[in-house]
Amino acid sequence: MNAPKRDEKLMEKVVALAKRRGFVFPGSEIYGGLANTYEYGPAGVELKRNIENEWWRVFVERRSDVVGLDSSIILHPKVWEASGHVQGLVDAMVECRKCHTRTRADHLIEDYMEKKGRKVSVEGQSNEELDRIIADEKIPCPSCGKFDWTPVRKFNLLFETHIGIVPEAQSKVYLRGETAQGIFIAFKNIIDSTRVRLPFGVGQLGKSFRNEITKGNFIFRTLEFEQAELEYFFDPEATEWEGLFEEWKKTLWDFVTVNLGVRPERLRWRPHGDEERSFYSKRTEDLEYDFPFGFKELWGLAYRTDYDLSQHAKFSGADLSYTDPATGRKFTPHVIEPAVGVNRLMAMVMLDAYAEEGDRVILKLPPHLAPYRAAIFPLLANKPALVASAREIYDDLRARFPVAWDDRGNIGKRYYAQDEIGTPYCITVDFDTLGDGDDPALKGTVTVRDRDTGEQERVAISALAAWLSARLHG
Repeated sequence: MNAPKRDEKLMEKVVALAKRRGFVFPGSEIYGGLANTYEYGPAGVELKRNIENEWWRVFVERRSDVVGLDSSIILHPKVWEASGHVQGLVDAMVECRKCHTRTRADHLIEDYMEKKGRKVSVEGQSNEELDRIIADEKIPCPSCGKFDWTPVRKFNLLFETHIGIVPEAQSKVYLRGETAQGIFIAFKNIIDSTRVRLPFGVGQLGKSFRNEITKGNFIFRTLEFEQAELEYFFDPEATEWEGLFEEWKKTLWDFVTVNLGVRPERLRWRPHGDEERSFYSKRTEDLEYDFPFGFKELWGLAYRTDYDLSQHAKFSGADLSYTDPATGRKFTPHVIEPAVGVNRLMAMVMLDAYAEEGDRVILKLPPHLAPYRAAIFPLLANKPALVASAREIYDDLRARFPVAWDDRGNIGKRYYAQDEIGTPYCITVDFDTLGDGDDPALKGTVTVRDRDTGEQERVAISALAAWLSARLHG
């Protein structure tokens, strides 16, 4: 099934909506901004948290074979030596000598080729090979249009910092480049302190940091980001990894299409080729979403064998093996890793939910992800009786659901504002509610408007919470 043609200005519209309605603001904006950093506003922090909570419920709480973890952002520096990040987490960078724009060499080449109708991958190419391609194609700077690049050079993506009070006694450490390593180094403590038995997983949500050169695609790639990673440990002699890998592929697909409500025609799986796949991985596939700037990685799924536990055992001297309680066999477990950036999930959800109907802009979020499940309005803000009744309903509902209050402007503008935020239902207290309207039978009822259809119905205040609950949860 082919996806409908994309609005060429979709990203621009969603970015504008995100700022206008309090989802995402540019980082440090009053100081002129800080590139590739963002702040999540009142609506955005709710949407992001709802996505995180949904991930946690599905992948940790509802599974009997997964436990949770919250490891430190700053880990011992040898963790990153053992994992290979100090040596291997590098990108190839070029800089325009004219305008000093810096960009990743692989992105520069691949984007240029794609615009010319040629789909290529230069993953794994040496600096010299990248230099040759840029020179042969005479690829211009995307910012100033000139062709005057520095030679390609590598740079490490880990953020360095120092710990210690006295400057001369400070030690270099790194902000974590991924949450996964915290899981591996906690493996022994987890199996010693819980009743977990293979196969089992450890899930973690938290901040990671990478000093990346990004291309300004909103919150798709940022310097700090929220990761949702899970390491699923198993005995390769007892569990066939190919079948397990396929099970995880289905689980991720179902989460995105069912729990997040994303259209499946916007998704695809892309296997990594030999030149792209990490040396320790036997198989890696990316679940990709069709962003306005093309299909890009959303969720990575990798079979990492026993590389990570073996490396940390080697560098630390700790025993990170597992003993089968039934047979007494001692071995190092293998692991399959589904890893996703929550910020990317949020960008995808907003882009996929964006719709225009006439002069209305609607964010058709699944109700359980919407920042607010309902918004409560008094028909007129200058009528104390209407405001008091609406406030009473608002106070009652906010004990059960995230709800919004709005008494600004006319009712039509309030509807439009809530449509853009993605609020599924708008509840209006009017004169009929008070018994002062034309129909006495409507006393004690409110008008409830559906976001997607625009249809309205009267609901008794006494039944309002149950009415909402039935529609929000099933």
